Amino acid sequence: MRFPAALILILFAKCLDSTLQCAAEEVETPPKRFLADRKEKEQLRKWVIPIPTFGGLQVWTDFIYRQGYRIQYNTVTGNWRLLDGNDRRWMWGTRAQCEAFLNKVSKRSQSKLSPQHCIVLVHGLMRTKHSMTPLKKVLQKKCDCEVVSFSYASTRGKIGAHAAALREFLKNLPETWTLSFVGHSMGNIVIRHLIADLQSDQDNNELLSRCQRMVMLGPPNQGAAIARQLSSLGMFEWIAGEGAMELGPGWDEFSESLAIPPFPFSIIAGQVENKVIQNPLLDNASDFVVEVDEARLEGSKSFVVVPALHSFLMKDTQVQEFVVDFLCH
Repeated sequence: MRFPAALILILFAKCLDSTLQCAAEEVETPPKRFLADRKEKEQLRKWVIPIPTFGGLQVWTDFIYRQGYRIQYNTVTGNWRLLDGNDRRWMWGTRAQCEAFLNKVSKRSQSKLSPQHCIVLVHGLMRTKHSMTPLKKVLQKKCDCEVVSFSYASTRGKIGAHAAALREFLKNLPETWTLSFVGHSMGNIVIRHLIADLQSDQDNNELLSRCQRMVMLGPPNQGAAIARQLSSLGMFEWIAGEGAMELGPGWDEFSESLAIPPFPFSIIAGQVENKVIQNPLLDNASDFVVEVDEARLEGSKSFVVVPALHSFLMKDTQVQEFVVDFLCH
């Protein structure tokens, strides 16, 4: 027996929650002054009042990251803003304004930073960078490297657009850094699209040469049956966005734009063992969202199945230990 109505309610509830939080951010108003006089450069952070934000929920996408600061673009209003490491907004307006402010408050040139490794975390559909925080804390504690979360408006725009934003985000990291990735759900498909884009750009493949390893958590590498099931409902695309449709009915055509990572990668799939907790829309073993077989991808160094729900893979201690071992040891 199928119960699509229950899943629709879940999707609607998640969308409503995100919308309300995003609305809270939209009440922010830009500072009255953009830049102080040149003689007051060192006083910039004194006269600008930092405003707390949620860090970017559903409508914000990161484009630049530097020393804990990130410049984000709002896919609804078209505005840009500069956040610090505590998600406080220091500037709001155009991209040029945010970059100018960032250049004044950042003290070191990226090119002069010492070489090191950076692990980039990419969240999944209808999630935010905060969903990767449990794993991020473990990596920061056990790995001698930089750990950065990429946030993007997953329910707004196509996966190719998210991949383009990720590409720019990575290009703005220090050129001396090597890169590894941890993707969750659709975040893995964003990374695979990015890799394909870099492979097709023969004149600018320096970024790809810096990529070293990747762990995929619950990746819909063969498309998503649940997205195909729900795609017939008109409100599904409105809630989950174009990216979700590409994972569903548009998969056959869309998958041609994806690449298999040319560097070592491993896959972790979840499987719900409790017979009571099963998704009625899926016929095969799954983590309630992605079927185990949908996560498979040719060329992986290993394929691990853990007894965990899709949404909690990054919180599972077994998963965390595996990620640390694969990326850092």
